[in-house]
Amino acid sequence: MQRRKFTEVLGTGGLLASFSQAQNKSPDAVKVGVVTHAGGPHLDLYFTALADTQDCSSVVLSDPSGKSFKSARQILGTKLIATYSDLTEMLRSEKPQMTLVTMEAVSATEAIRMCLDANCHVLAEKPSCVNSADFELLTEKAHEKNLHLMLALANRLNPEIVEARRLIREGKIGQVYGLDAYLIADQTRLGRTSYQKSWWAKKARAGGGHLIWLGIHWLDLAMYITGLQVTEVAGFTGVVGGQPIDTEDSAAIAMKFSNGAFGTMTSGYYLDRRYHSQIKIWGSAGWLELQRWRGDMQEFPLEWYSTTEKEPKIHRFKNPGIPTGYTPLVKAAIRASTGLGDPPLTADDGLQVLKTIFSAYTAAETGRTQQIT
Repeated sequence: MQRRKFTEVLGTGGLLASFSQAQNKSPDAVKVGVVTHAGGPHLDLYFTALADTQDCSSVVLSDPSGKSFKSARQILGTKLIATYSDLTEMLRSEKPQMTLVTMEAVSATEAIRMCLDANCHVLAEKPSCVNSADFELLTEKAHEKNLHLMLALANRLNPEIVEARRLIREGKIGQVYGLDAYLIADQTRLGRTSYQKSWWAKKARAGGGHLIWLGIHWLDLAMYITGLQVTEVAGFTGVVGGQPIDTEDSAAIAMKFSNGAFGTMTSGYYLDRRYHSQIKIWGSAGWLELQRWRGDMQEFPLEWYSTTEKEPKIHRFKNPGIPTGYTPLVKAAIRASTGLGDPPLTADDGLQVLKTIFSAYTAAETGRTQQIT
């Protein structure tokens, strides 16, 4: 058996250099408005990100329940300058340059519309809608007003994702032929009565289940890394674990991409804890594989192989240990709102992944492949 040849590649010199250069320019201080309700998703993570972001000078908070005020004060300290129970009043009185909307999907759409009407750039917790038509209207409004509307898909900024995208852009694996992805989370949460009673378990309020809440991250990355869009989708969704919820705990979809390539994705709550994940892409001149939460893949989250090299071998990208998650996302969104950087993703990017997901739901309900336009 031939031994595989490995090389370890840090591969982030350019990434870190550009990140450092971007930090040399400081925008004017930005006031950020947080828009939420009782139990808003990831609130503590967002508060922490705002507290750690120097470009955010102050925060105002709208929560009709008032339940987030205590946590906000503890994390943000003096950076939190005002709290409101009414969003209209906050927007009129404070005029934040950017708003961060983190709400259940059915409520988020109207809140985002109000923020756009108030001339605020918006960073929104996904999915922000219960159907893609509603988000399409928000996208049109953002374009009309020349505002950013950014879904919170933070993995795009991870260094291994940036590197994988670069490799494909430079033709290291040639033309993309096929893709396989999965993102698997714990089923433990589904057995909790609190979860079963929450908006996450109600399709009318959440828009869907695992695919639209977690699978959306990997589906977006599949398109972002390859530079391709999904044009057709078929698949299945359902509750395979038997819990009393009406959002899917499992989805399996097949996709056709804009260059004619095919792909598959599994999205589900199967584990007792933590995650399993993968994106593997095959091309005419090699392959690449992204993994997280598996052995040494935490240190080396990306491997690739290219026949364009004189002596092809497997390369491994070493995790550079720079921050990932919500803090880099919030920082990037704020800089984009000042015109000093590109948005982490555009409104059109968000609309495309949402159209793909809702088309997958329709395909599962009808048993018919759906075209995405």
